[in-house]
Amino acid sequence: MKKFISLQLFLLMFLSGPGLLAQCAMCRTQLENNISSGDIGIAAGLNTGILYLLSLPYLAILVLGYVWYRNSRANASANSKQKAVVG
Repeated sequence: MKKFISLQLFLLMFLSGPGLLAQCAMCRTQLENNISSGDIGIAAGLNTGILYLLSLPYLAILVLGYVWYRNSRANASANSKQKAVVG
């Protein structure tokens, strides 16, 4: 139960964080030029793409962790039933 609460707390902190503005130097320079000329759409799209690329590895790890956890629970349950029949 503690692991489940810890996972929920981690997800809450990860998903409720403010929008990150991580950009490389060349992208930042280009976007500053676009923003100064009044074109904000490109900057917003790039930031959204960066956040999308940032979240995918974490999502993949969470899915794999869930599958591993579910399979380990099923194996533990099967082993305990087998021990009960044999013992």
